[in-house]
Amino acid sequence: MDARKDLLKKIKYFVLDMDGTFYLGNKIIPGSLEFLQKVEATGRHFMFFTNNSSRSPEVYIKKLAGMNCNIERKQIMTSGDVTIEYLKTYFPGKKVYLLGTEALITSFKENGINLINGNPSDTPDIVVVGFDTTLTYEKLSLTCTYIRNGAKFFSTHCDINCPTEDGFIPDVGSFNACITLSTGGKTPRYFGKPNPETVEMVVQVTGAKPEEIAFVGDRLYTDVATGVKNGANGLLVLSGEATMDDVAKSEVKPDGIFKNLAEIASLLD
Repeated sequence: MDARKDLLKKIKYFVLDMDGTFYLGNKIIPGSLEFLQKVEATGRHFMFFTNNSSRSPEVYIKKLAGMNCNIERKQIMTSGDVTIEYLKTYFPGKKVYLLGTEALITSFKENGINLINGNPSDTPDIVVVGFDTTLTYEKLSLTCTYIRNGAKFFSTHCDINCPTEDGFIPDVGSFNACITLSTGGKTPRYFGKPNPETVEMVVQVTGAKPEEIAFVGDRLYTDVATGVKNGANGLLVLSGEATMDDVAKSEVKPDGIFKNLAEIASLLD
């Protein structure tokens, strides 16, 4: 008997990565929709989670709708959402400078985060570095100045590169490497995958226990690590970045390995 079937029996909630797991670029991976149908048919639930904090959840909802996957806002979460929740819980009212896109800035403001505009004379309590695809030298310089002057250093996620249809582009982890060098070794507190705050927020939103949740994705160091390092489950799909060679070399070992979402669906009772 396939041991993976026993693993899947205890899963009540699947938290899905997107690019490389559910779709590749603008093309849905065969079997992805059928997986969602099987999840619901067996009384289980799903939601999507992306570390990409440069876009609003509404952008992803629209993209999925174009693939005949219609979801509600509560069925998608981003690293930006996790960061916002942490700030609201532990640093209410504190002054925050956000290095991010207009979409992320709007999201922070809508959730009542006290953002400052960003002037050299400002003294924010916290700096949050997101995946800012509109990054300028002025914003980078201000960020470093604030951190040198004592602001706490937070970041939405740790991804070094972001995959695109044309290859990789620098992600927030690359920005932070620059900031760390410039500030004499200051390093950020990360949110998003694979950090515990992500699991805590998913538990809070879904009501499921960690052991009933599976984080599914094509990256060992984010998707899979979120589950295996934080009391949940980490399932690897080989439809994107990671290969079996990567698994052999990685310290992070998946609880289960599958070709794609379609194979998971085939094992669900």
